[in-house]
Amino acid sequence: MKVLITGITGFVGSHLAEFCLSRGDVDVVGSYRWRSPRDNIAHIKDLSLVEMDILDATSCHQTIKAVKPDRIFHLAAQSFVPTSWSSPASTMNTNILGQLNLFEALRSLDRLDTRFHVCGSSEEYGYVAREETPITEDNPLRPLSPYGVSKVGQDLLGYQYFRSYGLHTVRTRAFNHGGPRRGQVLLPSDFAKQIAEIEKGLREPVVSVGNLEALRDFTDVRDIVRAYWLALEKGEPGQVYNIGTGNAPSVRDILDRLLAMTEASVEVRQVPEKMRPSDVEILISDSSRFRAATGWEPQISLDQMLADTLDYWRERV
Repeated sequence: MKVLITGITGFVGSHLAEFCLSRGDVDVVGSYRWRSPRDNIAHIKDLSLVEMDILDATSCHQTIKAVKPDRIFHLAAQSFVPTSWSSPASTMNTNILGQLNLFEALRSLDRLDTRFHVCGSSEEYGYVAREETPITEDNPLRPLSPYGVSKVGQDLLGYQYFRSYGLHTVRTRAFNHGGPRRGQVLLPSDFAKQIAEIEKGLREPVVSVGNLEALRDFTDVRDIVRAYWLALEKGEPGQVYNIGTGNAPSVRDILDRLLAMTEASVEVRQVPEKMRPSDVEILISDSSRFRAATGWEPQISLDQMLADTLDYWRERV
């Protein structure tokens, strides 16, 4: 079986590549941009790479024609919520137009049976009242950031191409996830890197934070990529699935768990630059539809994910 992973150099892409290759029955081809750092995949063997720009329709067409993938995991995206506030047009173009180019390439090449994973996000739900939790797939979509709006666009585009053309799309809405290799500007990696720097005397003993009261459903990335595989293996074409643990500690609790893993004396300081114009206050998943369809269950605890993330940064700062 041949798998194409777009955005393979990213956090999730690198873990998904490792998972696919560990199966022993998958050839993995990963797409990258010429300027993409390859640190996350430098250690992975038996990996084929192809340069592709998802904003260039010709590039997408040529890549899919050459690779002939049986499955596509589309992870290439502008995935940083704060950046979507400063670059909303770029976020929309990259996330929606990029996916559209891939869909059109599959359609023009008559590869509608290629299984395509549409990588959505819990940010699509946006404003959620407490009485609406845990969140099911039928909850209204009220995104509170340009990024969230762009993921709604990808999600519904996946549904439209399934209904209109029979493209084998399966949509997921993964809730927050973390683990080793998570970008330093995203939680809980941001906290872990600051703590590791404090431990080595590279910064003053202050952890800068934003909103600590938000509730977040965190899953380890290694459980997430296993879920993505199962989505295309056992998921119903055209369907949408939540992926999450069903537990949502506060960001403050996540920070406290990390601080309990260090002997450093640390001050916590809220800073304006880490506050968003509008923030999603609560995200708790109901992933019963996905679990029933695939048998998936998370296997890695929150504390293990946090410890592995902290150790990752301790080795690198």
